[in-house]
Amino acid sequence: MVDFPTTARAAETARRNGLMHSGSRIVPEEVPVAFSYGGSSHAVMMATPADLEDFAVGFSLTEGIIAKRVEISGIEFVAGEQGIDVQVSLVDDVADRLRARRRSMAGPVGCGLCGIESIEQAVRPVPHVSASPLALSHADIVRAVSLLNEAQLLHRETRAVHGAGFYLPAKGLLAVREDVGRHNALDKLCGAVIGLGERGGDGAVVVTSRLSVEMVQKAAILGSPVLIAISAPTALAIRTAEAAGMTLVALVRGEDFEIFTHPHRILPGSIADVA
Repeated sequence: MVDFPTTARAAETARRNGLMHSGSRIVPEEVPVAFSYGGSSHAVMMATPADLEDFAVGFSLTEGIIAKRVEISGIEFVAGEQGIDVQVSLVDDVADRLRARRRSMAGPVGCGLCGIESIEQAVRPVPHVSASPLALSHADIVRAVSLLNEAQLLHRETRAVHGAGFYLPAKGLLAVREDVGRHNALDKLCGAVIGLGERGGDGAVVVTSRLSVEMVQKAAILGSPVLIAISAPTALAIRTAEAAGMTLVALVRGEDFEIFTHPHRILPGSIADVA
């Protein structure tokens, strides 16, 4: 594993109580992280250089390269002067499928979404998650966000990264991952959940960012039927969650929140005992 620092100290001049002060603060590092499959670069993400194995697994899953962890036969990290090349080896049939996918691409590609090769892929249908029996109380919603805030050590230090967590009502947060990119944080979380051997359908994904369609897509691919966020969703995210059978809970502020899709999974209950 490469050992890149995740933070740095930056000089600053700050205004405090009407006066200017010279000092410094801790800021997160951001480096190019390239994902290569079979020796060919697939995508380059600007990311926090931490939890890179989880990132590789989660990215491979949510981009449709793999369907399960065992389809990756190896992961190697090669550090360069300015970034990290994550070289992912796939089992033979999966590698063949990816090569065929690349050959099917005609002409220039890239519509502004990392890992996406066409507009059709950007709005691709997502798995239906309605089969999951997961239900959360009002207290669970508040507790999930509170626990995520407490677990964000890098954000507490820098105030500059997003977080994503996997919440089970009976156990709390099983995993938390952070990154300067909200999509990266969720990819890392997906990889961590798979690594723990957990089923996505058993828990809720909770994030500190707004809910764009990519966040819904990634949570659905993981299999989670509930996605919770502190910010608002986009219209496309709502439509996608509705079609996927996913419960979208957003704008969680203290004990208040808004449910946009499939509210039947959120059960009434007291929130006075939330720790």
